[in-house]
Formats: sequence, C-alpha cells, structure tokens
Amino acid sequence: MFRSFFPQPKLFFLSALIWTAIVVAFWYLLGDDIGRWLGFNLPDGETEPVIGVGFFVTPQFLWFYCYYLFVSAVFALFWFTYSPHRWQWWSVVGSQLILFTTYFSVQVMVAINEWRRPFFDAVQNALSKEGSVTSDLLYGLIIDFASIAFVAIIVLVMTNFFVKHYVFRWRTAMNNYYVSRWEEVRTIEGASQRIQEDTMRFASIVEDLGVKIIESVMTLFAFLPVLFALSKYVTEFPLIGQIPAPLFNAALAWSIFGTLVVAIAGAKLPGLYFKNQRVEAAYRKELVYGEDHADRAQPPTLRELFDNVRKNYFRLYFHYCYFDIFRYSYLQADNIFVYVILIPTIAAGAITFGLLQQILTAFGQVSSSFQYLVNSWATIVELQSIHKRLAGFEATFEGRKMPELA
Repeated sequence: MFRSFFPQPKLFFLSALIWTAIVVAFWYLLGDDIGRWLGFNLPDGETEPVIGVGFFVTPQFLWFYCYYLFVSAVFALFWFTYSPHRWQWWSVVGSQLILFTTYFSVQVMVAINEWRRPFFDAVQNALSKEGSVTSDLLYGLIIDFASIAFVAIIVLVMTNFFVKHYVFRWRTAMNNYYVSRWEEVRTIEGASQRIQEDTMRFASIVEDLGVKIIESVMTLFAFLPVLFALSKYVTEFPLIGQIPAPLFNAALAWSIFGTLVVAIAGAKLPGLYFKNQRVEAAYRKELVYGEDHADRAQPPTLRELFDNVRKNYFRLYFHYCYFDIFRYSYLQADNIFVYVILIPTIAAGAITFGLLQQILTAFGQVSSSFQYLVNSWATIVELQSIHKRLAGFEATFEGRKMPELA
C-alpha cells in the first residue's frame, strides 16, 4: 500500500515527523532572528493585523514561504539521494505541496477571522447610531473579504486538481505493484475488486484523512493563540464561574467528551464493515463464476450468500442507528455550546458584536480541530476495512497470516 508509492515508508514517515519537529522548533525559537538577519522587515511584538489580501504578503509570510521552500528542498534532496524511488516526485514533493496548500487554507480562515471584527463592529455601530459609519467603509470591508475569497478559490481549485492527480498516481503505483504479483494473489477472495477498486479508495481516503489531521494541527497552531487572547474578554461561565483560559479549556473539555462518546458508540463498526465487504465479495464472486460455468450460481447457493449479505447489512444498520443518535446529538449540541458558555459575558455587555464573531469563529475552529475523530469516524471505519483487505495481498507476498475478520 505504502511501499509502492513512498520510499521506505516506515523510515520515510518517521523522518518526516522528526524533520517537521526540528524545523517547527527552529522556526519558533530562531525564525524571526534569522529572518531579520536575511533582510526581512519583521516587526517586534504584536502589530495590528492586515485586513484583506495583503495579509498573505506581509514580511512574516514572505519569510515563511522562503523558509518552507528551503526546508522542503533539503528533505526532498535527502530522500532523492538516499533512496531513489520511481514515484519520488509525487510522493515526496507532491506531499510537501499538499502540506503547504493545507497551511495556506488555514491562514485563509485566520485572515477571514481578522476581517470579522472590524466588519461586524462597523455593522453594530451603523445600526446603533445613524451616520456613525460611512458606506465607503462597509464597501471597502466587503471588497477586502472578496479579495481573500478570490485568492482562496484559486488556491482551492488548483489544489483539488493536483490532489486528484496525486491520488491517481498513488493508485497507479499500487495497481502496478499488485498486478506484477497477480499469480500469487489471484485465488484470494475478491482479488479483482481489491486491485480495481480498493486501491483507489485507499489512496483517496488516506490522502483525505491525512490532510484533515494536518489541517487540524495547523488550525490549532493558528487559532489557539487567538483563543487565548480572546479569553480575557470572557468574564465567567454558567455554574462554574471564572476559570483560567476559559475558552481554551471549554473547547478542550467539550471536544474530549464528544470524542469519547463517538468512540464508544462506534466501537463495533470497523469489524462489521469489514465483514460486510467479505460477504459482498463472496456473493459477487459466485455471480461471476455463474457467467462462465452453468453449474455455479445456483439459486440455493445465491439465496444463502445473499442471506449473509442481508443479515450483515441489518446488523450494520442497527449499530449505525445508535451511533448516529449519539453523534448527531453531540453535533447539534455543539452548535449552541459556545453561546451557552458566553451567556454571562453577552448579558454583561462585555464584548462587541465584532468581538463575538471572532470568538465564535476561533472557538469553532479549535473545537473542530479537537473533534477530528468525531467528524472522521465513519471514514476511519471504512479505511480500516479497506486496509485489512489490501493487507491480505501483502501478507501473501511476505508469507504472513491473512488479517482476521474482526
């Protein structure tokens, strides 16, 4: 699954994690000093945020673009030299490009959040006092938002186009790898489907989940400082009163609660999903045999195989029923949770409308990042099932035991 596309996968991903930790630590410890030494006009301390598309071309961003290009080139050059691989440009450099566009999409959310405060404060002032805000100011802020959205759309479209090609290259690598060993795996149940369908689904889901978890981590890095800064405006929580870093602690506690609820409720789904693919494959295989052999796919056999399909689907529906009850109940409660904890602050008139919008966005982003498992559980279940099926091929190659059903 991975070795067909990535050079020495275990070592590659381990080195990627170590290198990422090193360059991130270096950036936060010495990044500003080195940037100034190289001539970038980096400010000392906090400055007023830039509103609009100029947010992405400040000296801080320009220096980061150069830094990211350099550390990515060093990592890629090492792997190109240490372990050359047919797909290295896609697996190494392509992954770095996806990582950068993920970072950029997070910064788009930060830029929009910075825009919310002046815009909604202006709206509040305009509604509360006639003539206090000019139309030019509001039009200007709308144009600022449009400029951010325009850049975001261009990057999003180009990224989606590239990711489609990235996923198909990964599928091609897996397809070539398995087809070259067809004689070893042709007798495995559902072999044709595993090569034709599961390779594409595996590559697509891994890429999607990988991007989401990276985006969640980057979102935390981007919005946690914002959330900490905004916590000073929150006076107290209902029933609890005052606590340190109230918004951060509330987001963390609420997300952990949701993750535990969903994980416990969905514990049986991976095994059922895997078994579902097994019984479907057995039914489909018998039908395929029946096309070429008159003595196969007889009604009693098909009836028995389809009964297995039906029973497993009904079990899956039952378990998904109570799983969805817990998951959707939590997600609906999540929509109003932040308003509930902000009621004392809102009632005291301690924040403006624009500040409220900033808090809602920052809290939502941090909470959503912590809720990665909640939002991705169904996809993770599907991935576990596909991984087990493809692992059967690799177990055959290496003489290992096939993965168990449960």
